[in-house]
Amino acid sequence: QVQLVESGGGLVQAGGSLRLSCVASGRSFNGYAMGWFRQAPGKERELVAIVNWSNDYTYYSDSVKGRFSISKDNAKNTVYLQMNRLKPEDTATYYCAARGPVAKRYDYWGQGTQVTVSS
Repeated sequence: QVQLVESGGGLVQAGGSLRLSCVASGRSFNGYAMGWFRQAPGKERELVAIVNWSNDYTYYSDSVKGRFSISKDNAKNTVYLQMNRLKPEDTATYYCAARGPVAKRYDYWGQGTQVTVSS
């Protein structure tokens, strides 16, 4: 059974930092894209960043480029999202998700971790 378990959320002041973790288990994720998404109340889900398990590909949305950094530890089956210079508008529930090499959508999702940035 595939599981994605996020952790690391919390309450932080604007300008602060947090590091989210996503531990993946239950299958091989070779060639998978791992994405971090976020959703704030009343807003649509937003793709934040992507990393590929098997190569150096990364992607960042314009809203976080230069502030957030996505990375992976293949030995630990863990993907990280380092969030620096946080803003109140970064407040959301953050989700980790996995998309197969030929899949058109993200098939596996974590339960989410809450990030709240106070002004």
